[in-house]
Amino acid sequence: MRALPLLSLLLGSCMTVPALAANSSPEASEWLSKLAQAEQKQSYQGSFVYERNGSFSSHDIWHRVHDGKVSERLLQLDGTAQEIVRVDGKVQCIGGALASGVSDLPDAAPRMLDPLKLMSWYDLALAGKSRVAGRDAVIVTLTPRDQHRYAFELHLDSKTGLPLRSLMLNDKGQLLERFQMTRLDTDDLPTDADLKASAACKPVERVASTKTEAVAGWRSDWLPPGFELINSAVRRDPSRNSTVSSLMYDDGLARFSVFLEPVTEDASADVRTQLGPTSAVSRRLNTPKGKVMVTVVGEIPLGTAERVALSMRPQDAQARQ
Repeated sequence: MRALPLLSLLLGSCMTVPALAANSSPEASEWLSKLAQAEQKQSYQGSFVYERNGSFSSHDIWHRVHDGKVSERLLQLDGTAQEIVRVDGKVQCIGGALASGVSDLPDAAPRMLDPLKLMSWYDLALAGKSRVAGRDAVIVTLTPRDQHRYAFELHLDSKTGLPLRSLMLNDKGQLLERFQMTRLDTDDLPTDADLKASAACKPVERVASTKTEAVAGWRSDWLPPGFELINSAVRRDPSRNSTVSSLMYDDGLARFSVFLEPVTEDASADVRTQLGPTSAVSRRLNTPKGKVMVTVVGEIPLGTAERVALSMRPQDAQARQ
């Protein structure tokens, strides 16, 4: 469940708009700053619906800011119960079908919403007003300047700046993902009981991460402009008796991960698929380290994911020193 794609955003900086952002609206930038500040200061609870590929699900959310710590619990209400508890953006436990096959997760920093940086890769604009969940909203659009990322339409609560609706669109204007609040309560704040995970929520084992690409032993010869490495890690997969290297990249709004694992001749076939905004591409590569399966998963177009996968190269020992 990739719920609330923009609810973990944290303001990075707010500076004078450069000439590079001539096509962007200062007012839109101010609203993005208000959104980021609200996520770090505003407690609330509510319900939302999530749509991807024509499939809908409904969820409850509890979000509390206390003594500088942001705690959040998400609970899916349809079908088998699915649950996530996060503290300061880090997943503490996962329940239901989400927990299947998940034994550990790398520590990844919260998304850093920096309007100045985003203006380099998106045109920011105000697109009018709307009403969502009985609350007045301001519409902010983020239109990509290249083919390597998607467009966003955000409906932000006029009073608090919290996101009431988020639409992710491809280059043809087709809907890839929708998040929409159906109830937002900023007066009745979440309690300890609201934020407490159920017994079915399985703790997630932490895996140390780093911003040094050499730790994973791999680098990319090509990345979409604006995407930067935010962490890398190496872990053992006991079930396959192999080592999996992972790298995560971010442009301040979208993210994708690269996984590399040694394979044998009878390894799985290449994969190229997309589910809503999430692309998944797997390619077998012959490298000086032997045959590896490179898998790219994230919120980027298929062609971009494939180009990243084919660009992966071993990081030689000299370069790591």
